[in-house]
Amino acid sequence: MMDQNQMKQAVGQAAVDYILPHLEDASIIGVGTGSTANCFIDALANVKHKFDGAVASSDATAQRLKDHGIPVYDLNVAGELEFYIDGCDETNDKLQVIKGGGAALTREKIVAACAKQFVCICDDSKWVDILGGFPLPVEVIPMARSYVARELVKLGGDPVYRQGVLTDNGNVILDVHNMSIQSAIELEQRINDIVGVVTNGLFACRPADVLLMGNSDGVKTIKAK
Repeated sequence: MMDQNQMKQAVGQAAVDYILPHLEDASIIGVGTGSTANCFIDALANVKHKFDGAVASSDATAQRLKDHGIPVYDLNVAGELEFYIDGCDETNDKLQVIKGGGAALTREKIVAACAKQFVCICDDSKWVDILGGFPLPVEVIPMARSYVARELVKLGGDPVYRQGVLTDNGNVILDVHNMSIQSAIELEQRINDIVGVVTNGLFACRPADVLLMGNSDGVKTIKAK
C-alpha cells in the first residue's frame, strides 16, 4: 500500500517512463508546477542526458530544474513542445482538469497550449465525477478584482480573494467556490470573456491527453473518454 507521497513519486517516475522512448537529443519538455510535478522533475533529472532541456511554467519550477542541472528555455525560443507534464487539483473522465492551487495557472495553460501531448499526473484523490469541488482559481488584473468577482457571482460562483498571493505575472487570484461544473468548456470560455480576467484554472478547451493516476496498488494509465 502506497501513501499519497509515494503515489506522487510513482506517477512522477511513470511520466518519465512514458515520455522516455520519444525523447531525442533536441527535445524540450514542458514542466508544470506543484508537489507532483516536483516528483516528476526529480525523476527526470536521472535521464537529463537524454534530452535538451525544459520550459518551466513557474519561477519555482525553473529553479528546481536548474538545481538538477536541467537547462531551462524561454518558451518563445523553444516553440512547439512534444510533451507537457503537470499535476492537477481535480480531473474527470474527459480529462478536463482544474489547476491553479499553486497560482501558476496562466503560465501552465500557455505551456500546455504549445504541447503536442499534455500528460497529467496525480493520485486518485483528484478523480471526480463533477468538477468544482476544488475551488476554481481565476487570475485577475488587480484593478478588476471587484468587478470580476461580481461577474463570477452572476455565474453562480462564490469568489474569494486569495489574500497575500501575487502570481508570477503580478496579478491576483480569485478562488470560486460552490461551482458544480456541468459544461466545463462553456464555463471556461465564459469566465475568460469577463473583462479583467487573465485566465481561469479550467483546462477543458485543452484537456489532458493522458492521465497517469496513482492509487494504492500502482499507477493506472487513462485516456480521455
